Amino acid sequence: MTPVKQKFLATSGILTTALVWALMWYPFRSLSQQGVSVPMASLGTYLITIALGVTLFFKLYRRQFRFEPPLLLLMLVFGWCNFSYTMAVAEGQVMRVLLLFYLSPLWTALFSRLLLHEKLTRSGWLVVALSLLGCFVFLYRPGLLSGALPLTQGYEWLALSGGMAFAFGNVVSRRLHTIPIVVKSATIWFGVAFFGAASLFQSGELASMLTIPPQSWLVLGILGVVLLCTSVISQNGVSILPATQAMTLMLMELVFAAISAYLLAGEAMTLQEWFGGALIAGASLLSGKMTQPAPHSRPQTAP
Repeated sequence: MTPVKQKFLATSGILTTALVWALMWYPFRSLSQQGVSVPMASLGTYLITIALGVTLFFKLYRRQFRFEPPLLLLMLVFGWCNFSYTMAVAEGQVMRVLLLFYLSPLWTALFSRLLLHEKLTRSGWLVVALSLLGCFVFLYRPGLLSGALPLTQGYEWLALSGGMAFAFGNVVSRRLHTIPIVVKSATIWFGVAFFGAASLFQSGELASMLTIPPQSWLVLGILGVVLLCTSVISQNGVSILPATQAMTLMLMELVFAAISAYLLAGEAMTLQEWFGGALIAGASLLSGKMTQPAPHSRPQTAP
């Protein structure tokens, strides 16, 4: 395959991924209205994804998989990232959830400094400044400067924690560079299924999985196939395109989500929210070269 075709397929793959995640709120919200809660839908969807992924890539996993304790951490972090995001978009305002989630570059800068001892570049400091300013503009309301909480809804905290988990997981994943990408990707599926099962077990509704009607299982099956496909094509796109270009394409998720939320749910943002969101999106656009690796200590030479 020629480089031009590879780049075209990679670009198409990332745009498709952005579109899928921008529309993901709608089927989960629809299933919730039909009595299939988000934890039930998440568990069902990712069990199907796990079954398909293990079946299709069995030889690949058998060749490359090796258990390492940090995989459990990645499973919990990435699992919470996807589970909390799904819970948030199913319950709250779609664009508000996405923009709170897209504060992840701010948390990436913090975790990279703490865990990898990386220093912020000039672009990194600009990302932090734009993220903080955008967050303030987006969340500002009368009384905020007097001590009122900036977030008052449960779904807002879910979105914020999901973005933090995403940033933390990416930093940990960079540190665990010896683990194959395909294995890291699979931890997401198991993680979401774990949190879905844990949520249902805590509420005593785990047995309700048996009451999901056949037509809902059909929707869950389609979602499982779609999520598996997007996992594969997004990994392919990220491995081919430069990080800054991939991030630019992924920002189309905000555009797709704004259009879908307006057309399908009648959700519209205020001018203040648009301005704050633009600053947050601009920060994400500049997040490709936020940090520089920590300088390694010079090796000692023999006398």
